[in-house]
Amino acid sequence: MPTAAEYPPPELSVVVPIYNERDNVAPLHEALTYALAALGLPYEIVLVDDGSRDGTRDVLRSLGAVDPHLRVILFRRNYGQTAAMAAGFQIARGRTIVSMDGDLQNDPADIGRLVQKLDEGFDVVCGWRRHRQDRVATRLLPSKIANLLIARVTGARIHDTGCSLKAYRSWVVRSLHLYSDMHRFLAALGVGLGARITEVPVRHHPRRAGKSKYGLGRIFRVLADLVGIKMLIQFAAHPIRWFLLLSLPLFVLAPMMFMLGFVKVTREQQWLLFGDYDMAAVAAGSVALLFGVNVFLLGFLAELQIKVSKFFRQRISVTAQEASR
Repeated sequence: MPTAAEYPPPELSVVVPIYNERDNVAPLHEALTYALAALGLPYEIVLVDDGSRDGTRDVLRSLGAVDPHLRVILFRRNYGQTAAMAAGFQIARGRTIVSMDGDLQNDPADIGRLVQKLDEGFDVVCGWRRHRQDRVATRLLPSKIANLLIARVTGARIHDTGCSLKAYRSWVVRSLHLYSDMHRFLAALGVGLGARITEVPVRHHPRRAGKSKYGLGRIFRVLADLVGIKMLIQFAAHPIRWFLLLSLPLFVLAPMMFMLGFVKVTREQQWLLFGDYDMAAVAAGSVALLFGVNVFLLGFLAELQIKVSKFFRQRISVTAQEASR
């Protein structure tokens, strides 16, 4: 059996996060090996185990012992799909990087079509599961709503942002800092980097074994992350503008509540704000004003941090250049 050193450096890296997929790992490895060998490119397969507890790790170790194309990362505990994907991207060596799920619902045979699309001048090619084989209430409907929101907020005009089957030029994924559940927004983050993005319809198979790791709770995580994504894409250089937009409704609401209490008082010809209704209006206005000021100050601090970090990076760069002379 040839060793890894006897193979040429990979042109293509396939990164797959794995979590409790014992019965799917071996068929996945077999399907990937067949599909990638047919492309005729030097390749590697990076399987990242995200703290599985069902025996998946033992299967991965046995596969890694016999396949020099396979690289295995084993997390000590479950960190989530984003962390697993980021770890795979970090060690991937190919100029083209493909990500996909490890449950065999993505088809490895589609990888070649995504890679060919990259050769047409694109930087990111997203899979589009046009005919998804999932439950309507718990998977399809939430996914459609999330796709509409993500497309509207981020400007990434693709149909299926949640499809893990994507192909990237390596510079795209190596320019990203992934955290939280950002794996859902890789296409949108690519847009923020100026990457040229397109999509290709891909096959989607019913799950053969194991259980889905997703539920309705992901909707709230997507909504929360969208706020951060919007800031990263459009306001990363000047965060104070984003925080100002967030605080404007509060600054508008505060005087409206104060005026509401004042109008009530003048009608009763009182000079002091007495009564539950008036005090409620004034309290609401005060809280809105306080929150608005705090949100704006957060933006100011974020802007200051960026300016200071840029200043010190420039100073360090100049010092390094002077020392090298």
